[in-house]
Amino acid sequence: MPRYADILVDVPLKRTFTYLIPEELRDDSLFGRRAVVPFGSREVTGYIVGVRDTDDSAFKLKELKRMIDSEPVFTEKTLALARWIARFYLCSEGEAISLIIPGGRRDSAYGGLEQDEAFSFERIERLSAEQESALSSILDSDERMFYLHGVTGSGKSEVYLRAAEAVIAEGKGVIYLVPEITLTHQLATLVAGRFSSRVAILHSALTPSQRLKQWRRILKGEVDLVIGARSAVFAPVENLGLIIIDEEHETSYKSGNTPRYHARQVAQHRILQEGARLVMGSATPSLEAYHLMHKTRAIMPLLLTKRVAGGALPKVEVVNLLGEKRTISARLEHLMKETLRAKKQVILFLNRRGFSYFFHCRSCGFELRCPHCDVSLTYHKQKGRLVCHYCGHTQSPMTSCPSCRSIDVGYSGYGTELVEEEVRSLFPFARLERLDTDTARKKGHTRGVLERFKNGETDILLGTQMVAKGLNFPHVELVGIVLADSGLHIPDFRAQERTFGLLVQVSGRAGRYTDKGRVVIQTFHPHNPAIVHALSGDLTAFYEGELLARKETDFPPYTRLVNITLRGRNREKVATEAEKLARLFGQATRAGGPGLLVAGECPIEKIASNWRYHLLIRGESAARTHHLVSTVLGSYTPPGTVHVEVDIDPLTLV
Repeated sequence: MPRYADILVDVPLKRTFTYLIPEELRDDSLFGRRAVVPFGSREVTGYIVGVRDTDDSAFKLKELKRMIDSEPVFTEKTLALARWIARFYLCSEGEAISLIIPGGRRDSAYGGLEQDEAFSFERIERLSAEQESALSSILDSDERMFYLHGVTGSGKSEVYLRAAEAVIAEGKGVIYLVPEITLTHQLATLVAGRFSSRVAILHSALTPSQRLKQWRRILKGEVDLVIGARSAVFAPVENLGLIIIDEEHETSYKSGNTPRYHARQVAQHRILQEGARLVMGSATPSLEAYHLMHKTRAIMPLLLTKRVAGGALPKVEVVNLLGEKRTISARLEHLMKETLRAKKQVILFLNRRGFSYFFHCRSCGFELRCPHCDVSLTYHKQKGRLVCHYCGHTQSPMTSCPSCRSIDVGYSGYGTELVEEEVRSLFPFARLERLDTDTARKKGHTRGVLERFKNGETDILLGTQMVAKGLNFPHVELVGIVLADSGLHIPDFRAQERTFGLLVQVSGRAGRYTDKGRVVIQTFHPHNPAIVHALSGDLTAFYEGELLARKETDFPPYTRLVNITLRGRNREKVATEAEKLARLFGQATRAGGPGLLVAGECPIEKIASNWRYHLLIRGESAARTHHLVSTVLGSYTPPGTVHVEVDIDPLTLV
């Protein structure tokens, strides 16, 4: 029996740790199981990645405390994936493996779907000619990566499901990714009847133990189809045949914590390693995906240009908010009255929650900001509190200026709470519900709101981007975008792309089953390219113009970016370490190769009392840029008070 175990631990140290296996725990099948191990002054979860009979350590080894699992929870293939993640995203193997494996200590009854929920999904018997062509290409072509670039309502989901059925019929498994939990549940209700009980669901609303139960089912081969949000891309499907990424453009596929992986990149790696296929889709592809489709031909584009339910694309118009006295313009109010009179539904979209988003003094110009973050506090009228949307700090509203004591103070800007109040006063008899992260905290609330709206029990749905993603409501004839400008002024090179995609996606909720769909885009900047092209529906013109701008400024997809953020409580210490690291990059950079683009404070300089500095590395060659960053960071050790985060291919620089 093996006496020593090589263990990975979730710490940023790029090595394994050797432990002595107590006699009562010795077993030939320890690989792939988890154990509780002493680590410093604490006990942590360890992942057993090797066992052996001999060890040449010169010091006394600690013993495993106890086993967590009675059988393996990961395989050699999963370990190989973790090692690739560690190499590519520049983290430790321990951080990577702990990201992949569910954290539950024991199996728990799965609580993802209600037992009494009726599952019915009528399989569309006849595909459109475009759908048939796309499906044939996916199943019969020698290509490995495909992109369903289809207008909203063009039937991408049915193509995905037909492809999944065909792959499963071959005896292979399928992973189907959606951008968020709401869509995971919606999709699960659609496919449960088509794929019997051989479906597993993985998302963050499940408890760790529930996720572990689903994980074990997949490991045992009891599952043909895995549905989930970002982390489901790691599902241990043994004979993987297909990965589907719906709404590929969504930023939620990118992790915000170390390791900062992107599900699309992990999927691309897996299909190449495992001989599978990748099908992505969206009405608004990411600029990188568009470039890979139309410039490099690395991805095969499959176009869906018609709505399968017969609805025409909506008529879109822009309203200039200059001179308007309310958040709901006279034109939008008029169209809302017409729509409600016709017993149809309205969606109002504003990507900013709260009542108003900053407090200021009209006498001295003082602006109230979070004491822990470099951002303004947002006034939430229903809570009666000022709230920081970054760290969660709250405080009572003020009636006078804390700087000059003037009472000539007020709130500027507006969020969904203020719009809700105004709409209720304009349409007192309409049934209105609001959906944003403030209202969605209550368990089951989001699903209840969407069900009531789908069933026609609500007339107006007001929300943030939660109402923009892939939702299909047959009776919606009007979509009002209350303020299209909220994302345009963020200091980020992707701001235009994100705004354009959001406008097109929200607009796509209107008129999916009729030719009477209307969209009103309210803006202070009607001539902005993102708004002009969203108005005309000319996606090609927007993408080509944005690609030209990126090429001229040397930004992705023409270059590779790596964002390195240093943070800590002591501002001077963080600044000193950032300067030190910048010097190391300067010394390692050669003429014509990757180089340091930015070194200094982050656009949001402080979050949760941590001061933040960043270094942005840019290079034309992905391999050389990655090698430079890996080499320099390998020679640098930060002090314990400064934390370093590495973001390969960042989606935001804020």
